[in-house]
Amino acid sequence: MQLIPSQTADTCSPCKPPITSLTNTCHRFSSQHSPLYLAHHSTAVPHKTHFTMDERGEQKGPSASKILAVVAVLPVGGTLLLLSGLTFVGSLIGLAVATPLFIIFSPVLVPAAIGIGLAVTGILSSGAFGMTALSSLSWFLNYIRRVTAGLPEYLQNLSDKMGHKTKEMGHEMQSQAHEGWAKLSKRPPAGL
Repeated sequence: MQLIPSQTADTCSPCKPPITSLTNTCHRFSSQHSPLYLAHHSTAVPHKTHFTMDERGEQKGPSASKILAVVAVLPVGGTLLLLSGLTFVGSLIGLAVATPLFIIFSPVLVPAAIGIGLAVTGILSSGAFGMTALSSLSWFLNYIRRVTAGLPEYLQNLSDKMGHKTKEMGHEMQSQAHEGWAKLSKRPPAGL
């Protein structure tokens, strides 16, 4: 490991100009450039391009926050794992105790379960049918209201049209009757 001397004509590998002082500057680059470049040329850092974690001064291993996270989560996870194990064992014991009771009472329990299932199905289906009937009835009543809202105007228009047509037909029949009488009156009588 070789440190950069203060007044030698040593060259820097990235830029190849001679380093004249320990002011963290090179001939080609000013102090406004990358801090990584300047840290590479500082007096406290050896003149190497590749560093290991120990040479940079960083710690090896997990950080303090990771250690605290593990220390905080470990008891909670262990407690939850213990509770899940106890619940599983309790469920197995309850199943072992209840299985003979289910077998003994199965002639009663199976028909009871079927009956309860059918009752629940019937109640749910009757509710669904009732809701369908109510929605259909509501739609039908709204339709009737919409149709009857315009019915008086429609009937008035219809009666006006029928009255007008009746008058037209009456005038036409009257004119045809007058024409027919006029033709009959112009004809000579048939027997004379």
